[in-house]
Amino acid sequence: MTTIRVLLVDDDPLARAGLASLLGAVGDIEVCGEASDGDEVVAAVHAVLPAVILMDLRMPRLGGVEATRLVRALPSPPHVIALTTWDVDDAVVRSLEAGADGFLLKTAAPLEIVGAIRAVMQGDAVLSPRSTRQLLDHVGRRDDAARRAALALMGTLTEREREVAVATGHGLTNAVIGERLYMSPATVKQHLGSVQQKLGVGNRVGVAVLAERAGLLAGPGVR
Repeated sequence: MTTIRVLLVDDDPLARAGLASLLGAVGDIEVCGEASDGDEVVAAVHAVLPAVILMDLRMPRLGGVEATRLVRALPSPPHVIALTTWDVDDAVVRSLEAGADGFLLKTAAPLEIVGAIRAVMQGDAVLSPRSTRQLLDHVGRRDDAARRAALALMGTLTEREREVAVATGHGLTNAVIGERLYMSPATVKQHLGSVQQKLGVGNRVGVAVLAERAGLLAGPGVR
């Protein structure tokens, strides 16, 4: 069994202790290190080599958004899951734009936190369909120029890639997309990788935002 190494980043020692206690009881997850502020994160990544970072967004010296940006600029960077006290706000949107794989509320249930860590390791974003919809409503379609640019990028996709992009935009996991499009999760992951490369985005959240701006998410999605 492969162990998932997790770095905890939060300025609240009680929050870190609670997460460490929770994750320490999970067989396939190891808390390999902690950081008390965003300006400690890059050094911690080099020191302990985590696969996943649980990143608080609001810290006194360097916030989680900028820390995420620095981490994602590293060679072979770890996954980042943003931790927030709010469902969807500007800091959440900026963290996703900086390269976070998704976000969790600090009040999330233990099973949700564990599931999120495992999900990012499998290539899934930590966004439920409800959270995806809230995020896209928050971002909006911007202006006509942004919509035209998104449409042009979507036009570079094959029909199958476009179907995967739309399903991703509706917040579906690779497994569910595979069931609905009659392909294996591995094939979905392969298509999604090609989609991200063609669209010039770093994760499935970026795919969702461009699909929304292009006006492709108005319908019910893949059934």
